[in-house]
Amino acid sequence: MSNILAEAGQTCDVTVSPCSAVELILTPRETDLGGFSVRRLLPTAKRKMVGPWIFFDHMGPAHFPAGQGINVRPHPHIGIATVTYLFEGEILHRDSLGSLQPIRPGDINLMVTGSGMVHSERERPEVTATDHTLHGLQLWLALPEQDEEIEPSFHHYPSNDVPAVDVDGVPVRVMMGSAYGRTSPVRLFSDTLYVEAHLQPGQSLTLPEAEERGVYVASGSLRAQDTDMPAQSMTIFANQPGITITAVEESRIALIGGAPVGKRFIEWNFVSSRKERIEQAKNDWTEGRFDKVPGDEVEFIPLPHK
Repeated sequence: MSNILAEAGQTCDVTVSPCSAVELILTPRETDLGGFSVRRLLPTAKRKMVGPWIFFDHMGPAHFPAGQGINVRPHPHIGIATVTYLFEGEILHRDSLGSLQPIRPGDINLMVTGSGMVHSERERPEVTATDHTLHGLQLWLALPEQDEEIEPSFHHYPSNDVPAVDVDGVPVRVMMGSAYGRTSPVRLFSDTLYVEAHLQPGQSLTLPEAEERGVYVASGSLRAQDTDMPAQSMTIFANQPGITITAVEESRIALIGGAPVGKRFIEWNFVSSRKERIEQAKNDWTEGRFDKVPGDEVEFIPLPHK
């Protein structure tokens, strides 16, 4: 998925909100990739990151007829951890460590690429044999400088392992970090927050505190004081306590945040604090020095040319 999403473009419209608690409202650039809609919120010209999060894509919902589906060839990453979370559908993850893992709604896939890792994202024949839908979020975490070259690893967390809590009637899942008295088991490398919530009309939720925070409205609409939070927008909040959002209609949100990890360079699927490291990764991929994906060794996505 990462490569298809990376080709969708990085530009977003940014407007300044009149609400004092809101720094920015980001509106994604939407791209139709042959029946597959992708909305990118990060990075943008005005906002490169939120805490350690450097990439945020909302994929779908995409409806595929039998015989079609997601088919992303092997491609490389460095310097990040990819975090994949589905609302609907299934993706089959393979990587150069030999991992073979279907990801289903509610699960969290954490792929720590560190010094370099290759993966593909496809669908099982049992899935593509019938009409089906894919809908979810894919995010990238920039690893702290001391962990940018860490040994690659893969971690899968089934839905039942992700903490769920009722907050004043609002069902919340704490996917990464700690919030609302719950702590996720998902591995962290720096101060990181990732929360999902599903609000009914009129319900309110006080945001957990974090040095930086962004709330993405996957569906529905909300308000923060006098500021509208429309569907498929991300609202960047100031570091103030006691911020409350209220659903205007049934809404599903994802909150991301945490502490900044410093400036990062990003080119194609490569992220690093050093430009020369990205150039090395580009050369390594072109020269075939990355490991192959067992069971998916033949195809690959070539380095794109500017």
